[in-house]
Amino acid sequence: MRYQLYREQQLCCNIETAWSFFSSPMNLSKITPEEMGFVVVSNFLNEEIYEGMIIDYKVSPVFHIPLKWRTRITQVDKNKSFTDFQEKGPYKYWNHFHEFIPNDRGILMKDTVDYELPAGFLGRIAHRVFVRRKLEHIFDYRYQILEKVFNQKKT
Repeated sequence: MRYQLYREQQLCCNIETAWSFFSSPMNLSKITPEEMGFVVVSNFLNEEIYEGMIIDYKVSPVFHIPLKWRTRITQVDKNKSFTDFQEKGPYKYWNHFHEFIPNDRGILMKDTVDYELPAGFLGRIAHRVFVRRKLEHIFDYRYQILEKVFNQKKT
């Protein structure tokens, strides 16, 4: 069964600043809770994402068991949107669409994640019992970090 997680957040910055932050794979670990053990394994030197880019990670979402995760950037529309798609990892299906919409307050950032768990019936139970809450926790954490990075008043 496919599920969807949708979030949006207003960022008080210009599109160049938002794009620069989110299009760098190295910033992913900065907005992921520490307990996830999320590490970008690919070696990038301030490279901006591009269509076809492969990003390898290590993540430990449950019981500190390390898992390999590989995503491919399948779509990039610079300063507007990009999509990462899981090639290998913990999900049967993972497609994350990131969208950046300029407005009079800065940038409205939207995340739409379509995902499916493996193992059929057991995957549906796991989703109900903990996976949905875990994903919501990750995106709640991300929201808090991004508030500090982009929306705190500078004094």
